[in-house]
Order: sequence, then structure tokens, then C-alpha cells
Amino acid sequence: MHVLNERKGKMSKGRNPLCLVLSPTRELAQQISDVLCDAGKSCGVESVCLYGGTSKGPQIASLKSGVDIVIGTPGRLKDLIEMGVCCLKEVSFVVLDEADRMLDMGFEQEVRSILGQTCSARQMVMFSATWPLLVHQLSQEFMDPNPVKVVVGSEDLAANHDVMQIVEVLDDRSRDQRLVTLLEKYHQSQRNRVLIFVLYKYETKRVENMLLERGWNVVSIHGDKAQHERTKALSLFKKGSCPLMIATDVAARGLDIPDVEVVINYSFPLTTEDYVHRIGRTGRAGKKGVAHTFFMQQNKGLAGELVNVLREAGQIVPEALLKFGTHVKKKESKLYGAHFKEISLDAPKAKKIIFDDSDDDD
Repeated sequence: MHVLNERKGKMSKGRNPLCLVLSPTRELAQQISDVLCDAGKSCGVESVCLYGGTSKGPQIASLKSGVDIVIGTPGRLKDLIEMGVCCLKEVSFVVLDEADRMLDMGFEQEVRSILGQTCSARQMVMFSATWPLLVHQLSQEFMDPNPVKVVVGSEDLAANHDVMQIVEVLDDRSRDQRLVTLLEKYHQSQRNRVLIFVLYKYETKRVENMLLERGWNVVSIHGDKAQHERTKALSLFKKGSCPLMIATDVAARGLDIPDVEVVINYSFPLTTEDYVHRIGRTGRAGKKGVAHTFFMQQNKGLAGELVNVLREAGQIVPEALLKFGTHVKKKESKLYGAHFKEISLDAPKAKKIIFDDSDDDD
């Protein structure tokens, strides 16, 4: 609607984009692009998806022919801006998908640089299933002072109640055998979709090889894989040709894969927010799902937050998890340290006081 209102029916060749959508992963950018291309077909609204790991040529050609919406990951988008082939000066509608991830320290500088290229009078829309306090401060820099806030469910860190969460405390060495036992339980038919999450890229390969050696049909996706291999693996999993996939957190956010029945967390993620995103790959669109999680001694710092998420959703909290304690560690700001205090939006504005007898020069 924004594009159609602005263009007023004039879709000139070589036109600059009016809308920008930023995503943290290539797969999510492609998913958004598929939806927008489909939606724009009937009304002539053109979209282009810009992400790394593939040739720049076709992306540059699309930009030169004229587009209305740019969907992209920060790295490739920044490259094309620096090359002078992507002009965002007319962009007046910006979406940050998985906004808390887009505003964390990994992406912040690139996002700041890209937003600096857009129109200063713009509409900002941010989406995320998790919204940590520490991201608020940063998001306010890019938003209207009083943004419209739409909350579905709880404002606290909470998981989808359609997902049955099972947490097991075990040691590192017993995980492989336990994983195989769970696959014999959850994936006996080898037809239903099961998604296994690991933490590191090297773990993906090791667990994949272990399962292949034991006769399981499995694909994997992680950041070091060539883009065409990532796309192929995801496609095989989505179509059901290979309904067992191992992934790092590149697949944790936003991906809408139909009918994932079970998520297994072979390794617990680095944050409880990432846990909520991971298990959100199942139990989608009103369906029920199961999330089975391995929790180890080295994860004990997140035990308190995990207990809170389980309790909020009415799930069973295992005794072994409670032994780690229920203390929730105060999150440190990456910018301001442990004593950072969140300032609410409705806090009174600071007053500037000027003293008549100031020693400063006028």
C-alpha cells in the first residue's frame, strides 16, 4: 500500500526503491522475498532479494531495471551501496525482521550505516518474538519517541504454549546415544520432519557424520556451507525428501517450515532468547509440537531463565535442572556494562540548566 500510494501508478524504469526489509540470514531474506514477489505480481510492485554467497550480477541487473522493495542481509546490501548500484535515498518504509538480532553488536554498525542512507522521514517497523531490555535503548534511536507497540502473548520472555518442552540434564558423552534413541522414538517412520539444533559449525558436521554412519538420511545447514548447498538442504527438508535436518542458529529465526513435528536441541544455545526462537520452529499456525532439549553442566548459567520459561508455559521442570539454582543472572549491556539502567519511554526528559556565573566562554 505504501508503494502504490507513493508511486501513484507511475512505475518508471530504473526507479529507486521505496521500501527496505533487513533480515539477519539469507534463508529468511529469501522467504520474505518469495512472499513479497508473490504479493506484488498482481499490482506491479517489484522486489529484489540481495544476499551474499551468490553472484552479484543478477542482483545488480534487477536494481538497475528499477525496483520498489529491497529485501536483504546487511553484508551484501552494504557492498552494493558502496559500489554505487543500490540507492536507498528514497526509502521511506523500513522493516527490521528479527529486530533484536539486527540491533545486537554483530549487526549494529552495518544496520546503522544502511539506515543512514535512507530518507530521514521514514516509517520504521520492527518484528521479533523476543525483545530483551537491552535492545530497547538502541531501538529507540531509530524509532519515533512514542512508537505503536503490538504485543501478541506475553511481553516477558515466553515460549509458544503449543510446544511441549522436555528438558533433560545429561553429560556431553551421553548425547550421541541419547540422540539416536530419541530419533528411534520421534522419527521411526523417517517421514515426519525433525529438526536438530547444534551450537557450532563443526558440531553440525560431526553429528551429521555420526547419524549417516548409523544409517539415518540427514541433511545439514550452517554458515560455512556454500549458499547453493544451504538452499538445497533446506529445500529437501521443506519438501520432505529428507525430513531430518541438523542446523546451527542460522535456521533458528523466522523460517516458516510447515509441519516440523519435533525440535531436538542437541546443544543448548548461548541465550534463552535463542532457545525460544529455536523451539518456535515447531507448533506453528495452531499445530502442536515437541521440543526435546539436552542441558549440560556448562549451560548452568542459563538454568534460572529456562526454569522461568518452562513454568510460564506450564511445563514440567526436572529436578536435575533445579539443582543448578533458579537465580536469573542480570544481563549486562554490551555497551554500558553491568550497572546499565534501562530508562523507560515515559521517563521525564532531562532539563538543561545554564548558570549565569559559568566560567565557560560564551
